[in-house]
Order: sequence, then C-alpha cells, then structure tokens
Amino acid sequence: MPPKFYGFHITSDGDTLVSDRILTNLNEPANYHEAVAGPESAKWKEAMDSEIKSMYDNQVWNLVDNVPGRKTVGCKWIFKKKTDMDGKVHTYKARLVAKGFTQTLGVDYDETFSPVAKIKSIRIMLAIAAFHDYEIWQMDVKTAFLNGKLTEDVYMSQPEGFVDTKHPDKVCKLERSIYGLKQASRSWNLCFHEKVKEFGFSRSKDESCVYVKASGSIVTFLVLYVDDILLMGNDISTLQNVKAWLGKCFAMKDLGEAVTPRSLAESIKA
Repeated sequence: MPPKFYGFHITSDGDTLVSDRILTNLNEPANYHEAVAGPESAKWKEAMDSEIKSMYDNQVWNLVDNVPGRKTVGCKWIFKKKTDMDGKVHTYKARLVAKGFTQTLGVDYDETFSPVAKIKSIRIMLAIAAFHDYEIWQMDVKTAFLNGKLTEDVYMSQPEGFVDTKHPDKVCKLERSIYGLKQASRSWNLCFHEKVKEFGFSRSKDESCVYVKASGSIVTFLVLYVDDILLMGNDISTLQNVKAWLGKCFAMKDLGEAVTPRSLAESIKA
C-alpha cells in the first residue's frame, strides 16, 4: 500500500501545527520504459530530446568501436518534475546520468575532489556587500558538468531510446564530463576556474570558490557554489561585462538580483 504524504505549517496561534497543503506524489517515472509508456510520454520524450541536444551541442561524446575487454560505464535516465510555489508542475526534466558507481579508481577516474563556497564565506561576502551597498546579482549555469573536459579515457554505453540505428554496437567515448561520473564536479570546477582567470579574476587564498577582480576603485566579487554564481560589485557596467563573458563561455540563466535588502539583512543576522 503506498504511503500517505503530509505537509504542515506553523500558524500564529501558538504551537499548533495545521495542515493546509498535502504533499502529493508527482508520479515521476522510475526508468525509461515507464516514461515512454505512461500518459505523459510526449512531455518526457520532449525532455529527453532536449537533454540529448545538450549533449550534441556540447560535443560530449564520440561514437567509437567497442573493444572486447574494455571497461564500459552504463548510463540511465532520471526523470523529475519541477513545481512552482503552488505545487503545480511547470517543467519536465530528463537527465542522462552515468553509472559512476561502476567506475574503477586508476582506470577511468583519478581525482574527484571539488571545492564549494562555505556558507560562512557567503555570509561574510553578503555582509561586505551590504556595508558598501554593492549590487548583488545571481546566475545559474545550465548543464554545468557538460563543460568539464575529461583527462581520462571513459567509455559509456549508448543511452536508452537514442541508440544509433546504424551503429548499435558502438559505445560513447566521453570527451566531456557527464552527470554521475566520479570526476564530473572536479572537471567542471577546473574548467570554470580557467575561464574566470582569463577574464582577470583572482582566486582567494583562503576560499577556493571566492574570486575578486579590482581595477582602481572598481571592485567585483564572484562566489561559486557548484553551478550557482553570486556577482557582487560597485560598478554595474563591469558586472554586465562579467555576465556577458560568462554567457560566451557557458550556457547561463540570469536570475537577476539575488536578494532584497530585507532578506539580506535577515540572512546576515542569521
């Protein structure tokens, strides 16, 4: 029997917890076969087509002959529905991920460590921005991991539903990292680091994911948390140039101002 899902919120009448929103099961397919056989198959097919297009646009792999005895990593589809504040589905997302748990250390991956900005570092940067009245903008990198170039030879099976009919026995030689690989996060971080260095940013010695660029009285900070970016600075024109540069290097989503003055003050106080 499927479990029941409950939701609650805290009211203003003391300690009472009153339920006014029930968490619902979104009926997300568990695998490719469920996705294409279900009533929402058209939407999931469109989502998978979009994901494969991203793979081709980023030249993630090349099809090569499968050599007997050579290690091949499997892959699978992950399906998610994104909802708005009212719980209504607005996006169907299909993500192709490698089965990284089948990788072997020293064979198809080596280093995996990748830094992220510490929460206390983000709070310190927000405090600095609030004190100096800096602009604070937020950006998101689309399909971030697909930008990282692999230094190891990694071979992956062709994805379900998108096997090349002319070459069904070939495998994908990955040129770029893909979600699920052991080294995916590290490859992306190294790629991002090189790109922001080209634009003149310097990495903080104490925080690997905080970058700064200064020219005279103009100061710009960049904070990276996996694929989310905070831009802070005292010159709008410079910030716009940074955004334009990032847009040339990666597929970006501009999220506008990151915080309001009230939410910023509450974040610093917390």
